[in-house]
Amino acid sequence: MEREEALELVKAEVKTKNLVKHMLAVEACMRRLAKELGEDEEMWGLAGLLHDLDYEYTKDAPERHALMAVEMLKDKGLPDEVLEAIKAHAGHAERKTSMAKALYAADPLTGLIVAATLMHPEKDLGAVDARFVLNRFKERSFARGANRDQIRSCEELGIPLDRFIELCLEAMRGIKEELGL
Repeated sequence: MEREEALELVKAEVKTKNLVKHMLAVEACMRRLAKELGEDEEMWGLAGLLHDLDYEYTKDAPERHALMAVEMLKDKGLPDEVLEAIKAHAGHAERKTSMAKALYAADPLTGLIVAATLMHPEKDLGAVDARFVLNRFKERSFARGANRDQIRSCEELGIPLDRFIELCLEAMRGIKEELGL
């Protein structure tokens, strides 16, 4: 599956604009992390772009989240590693690969970065730095939905938290117009 085909599938299945933006943000982070780790940027990007393909269908049935996405994707020619990473991000498979570990950690970080940007005085992703996001990370009451332990699991990749935030922030800045930030 090529990126354009994946993006068309996302546009056909996902109607919530903010969810599409989230999926694009995770894709950007995954591509940047793949580059950092010397991995396949295209495959990692696809895992990020497609990870929540079924969310609108499964938001009220979290036990089905990601499993339905994998069913939707099983005949699309994606490597098993991508499908396993998608399952693992929702807790339906063990995080064995670097791709799965990265997706699991990057998923909630994108939400934290968006929330930090929206509360920044300039409300501009370009003005937000890793220190600002890290300070928001430390505030337990800020963006409660962004699971700190899940984000901190980036260390399983050998990437310290501050560097992980920096990489994802850099990636998201690269698509800030698409994200509306």
